[in-house]
Amino acid sequence: MICDPDETTRDSYDRLAAEYTRRIAGELAGKPFDRDLLDAFAASTIKLGPVYDLGCGPGHVAAYLHERGVEVTGIDLSSAMVDQARALRPGLRFRQGSMTDLDERACLGGIVAFYSVIHIGRDRQTAMFARWRDALVPGGWLLVSFHVGERDRHLNDLWGIPVDVDFLFFTPEEIESRLVAAGLTVVERYERPPYAGIEADTRRCYLLARNDEGNDEATHPGS
Repeated sequence: MICDPDETTRDSYDRLAAEYTRRIAGELAGKPFDRDLLDAFAASTIKLGPVYDLGCGPGHVAAYLHERGVEVTGIDLSSAMVDQARALRPGLRFRQGSMTDLDERACLGGIVAFYSVIHIGRDRQTAMFARWRDALVPGGWLLVSFHVGERDRHLNDLWGIPVDVDFLFFTPEEIESRLVAAGLTVVERYERPPYAGIEADTRRCYLLARNDEGNDEATHPGS
């Protein structure tokens, strides 16, 4: 029997949703670097168009951007996670959906994907990033983060909850190469160690990319 990785990931996060929300929903309070990046991202996308938070979880990143005036929609594969986000932030827009199946065309000012591409197989990423590029307006921004490493992990249990999920680790160069292959321009790359006591003990990478197709006046976030 061949398992659908999206289905097993969705089912795992459905089971994890309540505990995940309890542990993760307030994490930005202890992550000043992430807040600084999101501040600059919000300032640069607010006049370009709406933003999607892909793999939004309990909606903490979407809420942070909303508080800075961004028109944002959170999307998550797990319907139980979407329910958690809606309950926590009833004034925001959340919906269930797959980040690999965006069908929008040139309507988004930005896309943010914090630690969600770690569940997308390497062979699917370039096509997914190309869809994201197509969804961005000319000059639109993508901010993606992931765990750095060369060895993937499979978990059957997380926080005492049974799961069946792969956590993929990447080098910055491999994700950057796929973004470029998808037609995006990588503008900045940042790496940092984990915040002790707040997040898992893994190195983090953030890539900031732009859709330069048809864009004659590209500017850096915060400029």
